[in-house]
Amino acid sequence: MRSRRVPSAAVPGAGLERLGAAMVQLMSEVGASVGGVYLLPEEEPALKLAVLCGATRQIVAPWERISPDAPHPVPDAVRNERLVWLSGQEEIARCYPRLGLTVPYDFMLAAVPIADGTELVGSLALLWPVSHPEGLSADEREAINDFCRWAGLLAHRDAPDGTRLRCPQEPHVLPPPPPSRRRPTAQEEAQAAAWFAERLPTGCCSLDLDGRVVFANAAAADLLGIEVDELKGARPWEALSWLRDDALFEAYYRAAVIGRRPASFTTVRPPDTALKIHLHPDTSGISVQIMPARAEEPAGRTPRPDPLPHGTAEGAGVGTIYKMTHLAAALTEAARLDDVVGLVADHVVPAFGPKGMVLMTAQEGRLRVVGRTESVSGLADYLDGTPLTSGIPAARTLASSRPQFFASFADLKQAYPQAVHAEGMDARAFLPLIASGNIIGTLVLNYEDAHHFPREERAVLLSLAGLIAQALDRARLYDAKHQLARALQSGLLPHALPDISGLDLAARYRPANRGMDIGGDFYDLFRIDPTTAIAAIGDVQGHHTTAAALMGQVRTAVHAHATIGTPPGDILAGTNRLLIDLDPGLFVSCLIVRLDLTRRRTQLATAGHPPPLLRHPDGRTEPVALPAGLLLGIDPDADYPTTEIPLTPGAVLALYTDGMVEIPGIDIDETTAELARQLAEARDGTMDEVADSLQKNAPTSEQRYDDAALLLIRFG
Repeated sequence: MRSRRVPSAAVPGAGLERLGAAMVQLMSEVGASVGGVYLLPEEEPALKLAVLCGATRQIVAPWERISPDAPHPVPDAVRNERLVWLSGQEEIARCYPRLGLTVPYDFMLAAVPIADGTELVGSLALLWPVSHPEGLSADEREAINDFCRWAGLLAHRDAPDGTRLRCPQEPHVLPPPPPSRRRPTAQEEAQAAAWFAERLPTGCCSLDLDGRVVFANAAAADLLGIEVDELKGARPWEALSWLRDDALFEAYYRAAVIGRRPASFTTVRPPDTALKIHLHPDTSGISVQIMPARAEEPAGRTPRPDPLPHGTAEGAGVGTIYKMTHLAAALTEAARLDDVVGLVADHVVPAFGPKGMVLMTAQEGRLRVVGRTESVSGLADYLDGTPLTSGIPAARTLASSRPQFFASFADLKQAYPQAVHAEGMDARAFLPLIASGNIIGTLVLNYEDAHHFPREERAVLLSLAGLIAQALDRARLYDAKHQLARALQSGLLPHALPDISGLDLAARYRPANRGMDIGGDFYDLFRIDPTTAIAAIGDVQGHHTTAAALMGQVRTAVHAHATIGTPPGDILAGTNRLLIDLDPGLFVSCLIVRLDLTRRRTQLATAGHPPPLLRHPDGRTEPVALPAGLLLGIDPDADYPTTEIPLTPGAVLALYTDGMVEIPGIDIDETTAELARQLAEARDGTMDEVADSLQKNAPTSEQRYDDAALLLIRFG
């Protein structure tokens, strides 16, 4: 089933409203604490969070946009077209280490693909507390599957414009479903509950899912050392500097929102008042109890610390550490420059406050934009190609290695009269990208509104720039090595197959997922005389330049022995003796096929290589039975018997390396049989089309553990 992109909309429409209401109803039915729907928008290759319920954007910001290839359960559900179920923190850490590191809370998770019947359009993600049973019940599965089918139909092309599901620019955040035990409360009952709370000697307050205080009694304010009016509407760790510095409150709040489990901790209000704080979460918020840590020692009155002004940016508290940890973990997996740029756009922009970014490196005396968000595309175009000697702030930041922060565009304009206004943006930060003591570029962050960059936030942004710079430096080095490796690999493999009358040929090479994209797999086909050709395929042990160099030597040896009319078995024997003399410390598998077009016969010999597949003209496909021979490079006296079979017009011979069929933990006979089945079914089309089909659908196509080479020969 292929994926289909969903149109975008600037504001939520009727389709999104219906989707949100249905998801809230589903969460109530299955008892989920957090839910989200991801869609595939038309304008970008990503899964974007369209609807969120049960958590805040602040908490899920790193996952508002997820790459379809990311190691995460949401894209995995789409890629594999199946439910992904994770039954707690241990399984999450085992299956998705990055997710386990950055969300170290205990919860259960289900991710389910959403399709419109024939095409995938997104994924549903649901979270439960660990009190949920180990697996989904039959009723829960049915409810989830019904929702996903309905959501897929809502996104169908034929739905009316007013009701068709569209992906919003920002997530549509919904209030959570009320707990089933809660009934509507009359005004009198609410007043009675407030009086009850005020009479308690214990501190009580209520937080919404965003962590802000919606109710607090006088005892809570007294124990925390703050007025009730100053506490309401604020997050406690932002309103009180000592709670922010202690960091425990925010950490336990996040764990309570994600895991929905009660928690308690002890903290100290300066100078020496120990407080015991209990958190009791549900789907609507968190009830907080505050009491002296030792009931027999009443807390003394202490001077009330000055609250932080509401609306200031977070300092280096748990929320910031959480975001930095997530970004650092993600950047460690970013190998190429495009990966780093994508992560910066996906995680820095939504998680750290800016609405746009431009990422630039220094190249040949100029600033070159290597990444940007569409929200500031005009600014990126203006900056791209600017000489490093120019007086614009991005170049000055790179030249001086000093950051620059401007709370508003007016401040920027005053310092740099030539500055241009970014699309709808006001504040701007210019951060130097420094790696190993070298200035490699500039990161420009843009904010929609005035932004005053307090000292703590500046420190965070500079640390952020340091992480990005190191990742960029690694990625540029990797890309350079990758380009060199690909050039070397390309030089060692045939540039084109010869045009031989009576043969239809196709070849493919695919590197492994990991490593330098270079290895020892090779194929070759060359003419000996007008009616004779030699085909060879092999695999040198290893994925490095040494293996590639040895592969070149093996190809040369095969050519040298084949051109004098040597049978396949003798070609292998001669090549084997050469390898023994060279003593490279590596072994080689190889298969030689001699094609005699006059006699319509073919001779084959193998040195530990997978047997070729033969598709007969009637479609019947089977491995060719060959006497096994030792790998090349082991025994100088090894013998390689030659087998002869007829060439039937219309037959296809498929030569391949084990990267096409070998999967750890699966019997290679099973995967070889699957490759044979695919070859049998691909009876229409040219050999190029058959080769593309086999490469795309091979048993190893999803997880490429090894290099893979394929050579197809059809006899006319």
